[in-house]
Amino acid sequence: MSNKSKQILVVDDELSMREFLELFLSREGYKVSCAENGKTAISLINKKHFDLLLCDIRLGDISGLDVLRAAKKKSQHTVVIMISAYASAETAVEAMNDGAYDYVPKPFDNEELKQTIKNSLDIKTIEHEKEILDSELKKNLHFGMIVGNSPRMLHIYDMVRQVAKTKTNILISGESGTGKELIARAIHEQSNRRDGHFVAINCGGIPETLIESELFGHKKGSFTGATQDNKGLFKIADKGTVFLDEIGEFSLSIQVKLLRVIQEKVFKEVGGNEDISVDIRIISATNKNLEEEVIAGNFREDLFYRLNVIEIKMPPLRERKNDLRALSQHFLEKYSKEIGKEITKISSYAIDLLQKYDFPGNIRELENLLERSVALSNTNIILPESLAISIHKRRWIEGIKDKRFDLDEVSNGVSLDAILEKIEKAYIEKALDCSNGNKNKAASLLGINLRSLRYRFEKLGLEK
Repeated sequence: MSNKSKQILVVDDELSMREFLELFLSREGYKVSCAENGKTAISLINKKHFDLLLCDIRLGDISGLDVLRAAKKKSQHTVVIMISAYASAETAVEAMNDGAYDYVPKPFDNEELKQTIKNSLDIKTIEHEKEILDSELKKNLHFGMIVGNSPRMLHIYDMVRQVAKTKTNILISGESGTGKELIARAIHEQSNRRDGHFVAINCGGIPETLIESELFGHKKGSFTGATQDNKGLFKIADKGTVFLDEIGEFSLSIQVKLLRVIQEKVFKEVGGNEDISVDIRIISATNKNLEEEVIAGNFREDLFYRLNVIEIKMPPLRERKNDLRALSQHFLEKYSKEIGKEITKISSYAIDLLQKYDFPGNIRELENLLERSVALSNTNIILPESLAISIHKRRWIEGIKDKRFDLDEVSNGVSLDAILEKIEKAYIEKALDCSNGNKNKAASLLGINLRSLRYRFEKLGLEK
């Protein structure tokens, strides 16, 4: 539906505000009606349908909240945005509990108001399309916990449908936290192997000395501590799917043995002499560029081509920001239920705040943020001030980012020590963001030891 067919009712007791909003919205193509008080507004609401109600909270006769409730009683499909110069967090929460899409404090930015109205009117269409999409996905594919209907994700869903019925090995690439395992599970659940086991193996999480035993199993007495026969993960996955997460972490010696399993579907247990046959499909995942690893000699070329018959590339969250609202609502509902809180909604202004952050940890970082926000929230709606965002993320969002080099400044004179200090500080803060504040991991990301990181904290005056 175009803007020209959208009906908006403006309710405000200030004539100048009514006239401004009527002119402003009419220029955007909306059909605008106005009411100077609450009773007149309710009378209009009862006579005709409005797609959107833009209503001041303080009116001359009755509260704007009463108009909101009347509009929602008449039609749940009417989108309501409350505006006020006096709205408190409690008033905003009450309005949104009663069904308001959002609240906009006065004085408002015209462009922001225009975008909020557009988003609110689009949301009904999006929700309708999502209902159709979810219905189709449930008929054709169980995506588990995957959330999102951005073009990038819809393309991936199509790929999952196409490859699920085949026996082809799949390589899922993408940054950490983008949902690679969820896609692997979706492929398994839609395949004819769904009744078999889905065995997920973290290739970087098994000590080198135990990898072969874990994958292929071992015979009693084959090494110290082998007190009984042990069935390997590949045998457990027979007739099912093996998911090799972070496949790039396997050593070259294990890569040779894995290649034989892929080519011949057989392997030997540690300490065993007989070949064991298995019928498995292998789906692997990596956050590395395996082609570069092949060139560097860290990954076998023949194994790479065996694994990478079809590649599914998972986009980082910063490239699918259209899914951020749906993902946030999904995690909000999940952790509200788990923690036992009745938090029903996340404000669009809170979403706008999140939209400004790049989420280097991707969906996993967003989930962690929403879990903390739900746990710490004192209201049943997540407002911008309710978001449990660390000081480092706040600095990022507020625009205090790593400054790009401007070599032309040198001609006017610069302080090299100050520039290097800013760069060092920015990298440390970024590493802390990526590691969710874990200093050991941050030091590892920066290629320094923990003692060196502590020294830099003191030198740069960072929070410990």
